[in-house]
Amino acid sequence: MRNIKALGVVSLSLVLAACDMAPKYTRPEMPVPAASPQGPAYGTDAAGAIIPADTGWRDFFTDPRLQRVIETALTNNRDLRLAVANVAQARAQYKVQRADLLPTVGATGTATYSEQPLVQFGQSQRLNTDVYQAQLGISAWEIDLFGRVRNLTKAAQEQYFASVENRNAAQTALIAETATAWLTMAADQERLRIATDLEKAFGETLNLTKARFDKGVASELEVRQAQTSYDNARSDIAEATTLVAQDQNALNLLAGTTLNAGDLPEAFPTSDATIDTLPAGIASDVLLRRPDIAAAEHQLLGANANIGAARAAFFPQISLTAALGTVSLGLSNLFKSGSDTWSVAPSATLPIFDFGRNKGNLRYAKATYDAMLATYEKSVQTGFREVADALARQGTMTRQMEAQTSLRDSAKVAYTLSEARFRSGIDGFLTTLDSQRSLYTAEQSLLATRLTRAANMVEVYRAMGGGLK
Repeated sequence: MRNIKALGVVSLSLVLAACDMAPKYTRPEMPVPAASPQGPAYGTDAAGAIIPADTGWRDFFTDPRLQRVIETALTNNRDLRLAVANVAQARAQYKVQRADLLPTVGATGTATYSEQPLVQFGQSQRLNTDVYQAQLGISAWEIDLFGRVRNLTKAAQEQYFASVENRNAAQTALIAETATAWLTMAADQERLRIATDLEKAFGETLNLTKARFDKGVASELEVRQAQTSYDNARSDIAEATTLVAQDQNALNLLAGTTLNAGDLPEAFPTSDATIDTLPAGIASDVLLRRPDIAAAEHQLLGANANIGAARAAFFPQISLTAALGTVSLGLSNLFKSGSDTWSVAPSATLPIFDFGRNKGNLRYAKATYDAMLATYEKSVQTGFREVADALARQGTMTRQMEAQTSLRDSAKVAYTLSEARFRSGIDGFLTTLDSQRSLYTAEQSLLATRLTRAANMVEVYRAMGGGLK
């Protein structure tokens, strides 16, 4: 009969221990359309398009120099190191909180020496007493019947998971930022080359115009116009030189060290620095693979667990203090038979009047959940917008590149023809001047378009969750 009662008590304790006051979590519905937008700005999926989240960054970025720069940044960047340290902090805090699930066992040893007067048979004496005690026990261990400690542990665990995802988001952002900075430096190097080439051409035209002026064939106005084009090219060379230096400084900061000169671009790559077979559309659930959105959901799960902990505070808090040891009047008798002692002291605390403290904590926990829910939904919407913007740019880049290339080629032919006609005296200098300026503008526009296309490839890759492998 006694065993049956004991079994009933144990069963009831297990049932109570299984209580969880946290609301049942259900992932919120995606607050975005099920598929990416459609329209004239968006292209169609190319055959063999990769899945960015499944494609390692070493496979996506095909230029060996860029790969080495990214590798250096992942090793030395201080922002990424900070994110790693935050993960270590969150993990340590989770372990501290998880330890509350189990009792802390401690050992104590004490020795008490006392002396007191003793009167016996009319004689006064002094009695010396030495008491030695050794104990092994637990102190104030909370028996988690209503899930308060388990939910606090769950919240700490989700915070740890969120920090891991934040670290992953920092990595994807670092890879994209480093690649974009490298491509920007390549474009500025190319801009410097264009300005240098045109300065040479403008200088030859200026010298020719001056010679014609000395012979009385050209006017001073034509000389001044030629000088203007030449000086503009010189100014652009100085500006591009500054930009290249600043680009290198930015890359060194991202890399966390001074990069090798051999890893820096000398001109814009003639071939793509990345894979160009990217998808032109996505299903919205792909966004769940983005680390920033995963981090927001972990924060939401942690807030949900905190509601359970706040609810459990309305119920009794039961704790247990127990000790097992030995005590004797002499050190030599401390561990002899008959000296053992034990004690068990369970306690229960039930809040009666707390003047709204627990209600306030519960309301705060619910409000925090609402805030985390809004943050999660905003993260999803932001991710969807970033992907849609990148896909819209990708869908029109081919046509824009074709138009800009044709424009540059036509401007180049027009400049060659006008210069030949000017040298032969068929046309005046104004036609040549316009052709020079048109060619310069077309070269710069084509370069800007090439940079935009390359940077957008990087953005599509990042926005779709690429960069973790």
